Amino acid sequence: MMNFVLTRILSALPIVPIVSVIVFLLIHAGGSDPSRILAGDTASEEAIAALRHHLALDQPLYRQFAVWFERLLHGDFGSSIFYQRPIIDLVLDRVGATLALAVGVVFLAVAVGVPLGAVTAMSLGSRLDRSLTAIASVGFSLPIFLVAYALVYIFALRLGWLPVQGYVFPAESIAGFLRSLILPVMTLGLFYISLFARVTRATVSEILRQDYIKTAAAKGATPGRILFAHALRVAAAPLLTLTGTTFAGLLGGLVVTESLYNIPGLGRLVSEAILKRDFPIIQGLVLITSVFYVSFNLLIDLLCALVDPRGAR
Repeated sequence: MMNFVLTRILSALPIVPIVSVIVFLLIHAGGSDPSRILAGDTASEEAIAALRHHLALDQPLYRQFAVWFERLLHGDFGSSIFYQRPIIDLVLDRVGATLALAVGVVFLAVAVGVPLGAVTAMSLGSRLDRSLTAIASVGFSLPIFLVAYALVYIFALRLGWLPVQGYVFPAESIAGFLRSLILPVMTLGLFYISLFARVTRATVSEILRQDYIKTAAAKGATPGRILFAHALRVAAAPLLTLTGTTFAGLLGGLVVTESLYNIPGLGRLVSEAILKRDFPIIQGLVLITSVFYVSFNLLIDLLCALVDPRGAR
């Protein structure tokens, strides 16, 4: 077990420096000049040059990277060119909304997708299995923006039950906070419910074909006991891995949903930074997201090793 833990930690350590180099090079490969954008269309070349010097954009690329990476080692992710604020402050302001949305989506996906997948696995080939599998395939294939527009039209415009857009902070109103999350959670939830249902169905159906399951059934174990005490217990490790990767991926991949519903989260901050050519924000967010993703997946691997020690051998 200890060797497994050390191996996973050592394999995760090089990822962040490699990601930082790749992100820095890709962002600067575009050739856009943020100083010219910030200075405006009417700025003179002298003003643009002065701003470029102030932002250290006139330095060689390797020197810019060295300065940036040295600051990272001291916990300084830099400052936004457009907002003129430290990037870590911008992240802390926005992470709450993204975290709330990600938790809601994962909870909905696990609470609905896992039972649906387990039910279909217990009745392979039946009408129920074919119907739920077809529904899951449709939910897995629909574009997110199309689902969002359909939900907004039904629940916000036609029925008037929910707000079309916007985000209410919990400190303002708990009820308003929950209402503002329902539509975006449902929008992403349809996709992830389908994903969890399909993975659960495939995993549980494979487990149910094992000899020890047949032995338990021959000894008189009820279908419910076989499902919960045997199949889902063994399937816990892959489902835990899927839950962890889904949650970590959502924290860095909510650009479309947050933009559609006007949610002030990290995804919205990414889209704003791209439009404004705010390179420091993009670099900082990608690096912070990669650190979180690597750390969270490392934690999930360790939890899976505790749930199923056979995987740590």
